Amino acid sequence: MYKIDDPKNNYKNVAHSFFLSLAITIAEPSTVLPLIVAHFSDSVVMVGIFVSLLRGGQIVIQLYAAFHAQAYKRVLPYLGKVFFFRWLSWLLVGLSIYFIGDSNKSLTLFFIGVGLFFFSFSAGFGTIYFKELQAKLFSKKYRGRTMANRQIAGAIASIISGGVAGYVLANFEAPLNYAYLFMVSSIFMAIGFFLFVTIEEPAKENVSQKEQNFRLFIKNAIKLLKEDKRLQQQIAVIFLSFSYFLSMPFVILNANNSFTLTGWMLGGFIMIQMVGSIFGSMLLWRKIHNYEKMLSLSFVFMILAFVAAIFAENVYGYAVVFLLFGIGIDGLSISGMNLVIEIAPEDKRPIYTALQTNITSTGLFFPILGGVLLKYLDSYNLIYILSIILLSVGFILSLQLKEIEK
Repeated sequence: MYKIDDPKNNYKNVAHSFFLSLAITIAEPSTVLPLIVAHFSDSVVMVGIFVSLLRGGQIVIQLYAAFHAQAYKRVLPYLGKVFFFRWLSWLLVGLSIYFIGDSNKSLTLFFIGVGLFFFSFSAGFGTIYFKELQAKLFSKKYRGRTMANRQIAGAIASIISGGVAGYVLANFEAPLNYAYLFMVSSIFMAIGFFLFVTIEEPAKENVSQKEQNFRLFIKNAIKLLKEDKRLQQQIAVIFLSFSYFLSMPFVILNANNSFTLTGWMLGGFIMIQMVGSIFGSMLLWRKIHNYEKMLSLSFVFMILAFVAAIFAENVYGYAVVFLLFGIGIDGLSISGMNLVIEIAPEDKRPIYTALQTNITSTGLFFPILGGVLLKYLDSYNLIYILSIILLSVGFILSLQLKEIEK
């Protein structure tokens, strides 16, 4: 008989995060990815577009995924297919850089974009299935703990990955060093995916009857959104939390303009950001089960990060910025996922997840706006200030969210 909060599922959940983070950190939107794009293009707008591609492709498919997932008793078989497609898309990026590279920069950039888009696109299905699994496998209190453990494991892996990235970037010439990172990391990604699909998933008893067609599903989803005021408030706040993407991808470019950014420095910034993630998860997020409070506190750390970015002039100043990024981003991730699980009825959970994620994830396109503003305003501090203003509004609104008791 299946039991909730099974430690074996927790271990596999955490191991999945470790290996996935070990792989994905090499394209971290705040550090490595902007420099990869900058190697093949001189446009800061293009940097913004590619950072958005890494995360934003998922929003176009999540409601369709929820349309089907609401009637599934088990989602793990479908998640396994998503994992395979994500792995293949990730490998494509490395192979395109290796085989085409500088011989045709535009073509290489195109295939990088294709790989990142489909990697993100397939995550639209994966996000729905993943959150459904977390809700089925773990109770509220245990879920907060296992998610914090995931963040810690992921951060430790990212520290290792940061060291590896620093070594590869320092000892191999671009763009081959970028290709090596993607191809090697695909091996670790495959291990993480394999471990996760061996999780024991219980059958869901309370499922929704799927509508006759997707159009009717959308109509019902919109009706649900209009009727649930708390969901509306929560979506507005979480959308504003994504405003850090307006500026974050360009912080590393500003650092590169301020001093000579070596491969070891870049790897060091990745490691420092992950140290912040570990610090936040161990000392803060594991101990907070009021996810509304966690969300508000995460806004504070992100605001402080951009205040520090305004005054950063050397490697130590930027180390503080990335440390605060690590703390704040993890808090936003954990609180956002758990908040939608807490307010959603069991049979409507995929729809709630899709609505919140689909709408708030439009904030993943903030980097494009940031790139356009940076191009025409030619001021990093101005886009930092704009992020601070939007995050401050989100913080104020987050204080109005009341804790959901279950």
